[in-house]
Amino acid sequence: MAGNRMQKVGSVFSRTRNLLRIGVIQKPLWFDVYVAFPPLREPVYRLPRPRYGKVKDVIPPVFYQEDQVRAKFYRIYGSGPRPFDLSQSNYKSTCQRFVEKFNELKEEGKIEEEKLFEETGKALLASGIILQRRGTDKVARQDHQDIETRDSVSHLQLQTVLQEIREKKKDQEEQTPELAETQKENPLPS
Repeated sequence: MAGNRMQKVGSVFSRTRNLLRIGVIQKPLWFDVYVAFPPLREPVYRLPRPRYGKVKDVIPPVFYQEDQVRAKFYRIYGSGPRPFDLSQSNYKSTCQRFVEKFNELKEEGKIEEEKLFEETGKALLASGIILQRRGTDKVARQDHQDIETRDSVSHLQLQTVLQEIREKKKDQEEQTPELAETQKENPLPS
C-alpha cells in the first residue's frame, strides 16, 4: 500500500487508519511509531503549482521516424493473427520486419515517399510474409472474388439483353416505314 501512487487522496497513514477502523487490515508495525512521532508535514500528494508563467515540460516527448511507420502499420494491418512470441530472444514481430524493410527501401531512394508504404507491403509479400488488412478475413476475400465473377456474368447478361433490345428497335424502325405506307394506302375509319 505504501508504494501505490494511484491513491492521491489522503496520506498512507490516513488511508491505513481508516482501513483499521473498519477492520479490513491488521495493524502494521509502523503504525504505533507514526502515531507517537508524526512527521512535521503530512506526506500527501499535491499538484505542483507553477511559479512563473506556464509550466514547461522538462523532458520533451521522444518520437522516432519509425514510430510513425509503426503507428500506420498497426492502424492498417493491426497486430496480426497471432500473439508475439517473446520467449525467443531473437524474435522479430511482423511490424519490426516491416519497419526494417521500410527503412531499407527508403535508404535506396528508388521509390517515392507516397508509395513507399505500399511498396514495403509488396516487398514483404514477395519475401513470404503475408500482411492482412485490418477487419478483413479470408472468407471476405473469397466472397469478394465470387462477387467479381457474378458481376462479370451479370455484365455479360446485360450486354446480351441490350443487344436484343437494339435488334428489336431496328426491326421496329424497319417495319415503321412499311406500316406508314400501308396506312397511307388504306386509312383506318375513324
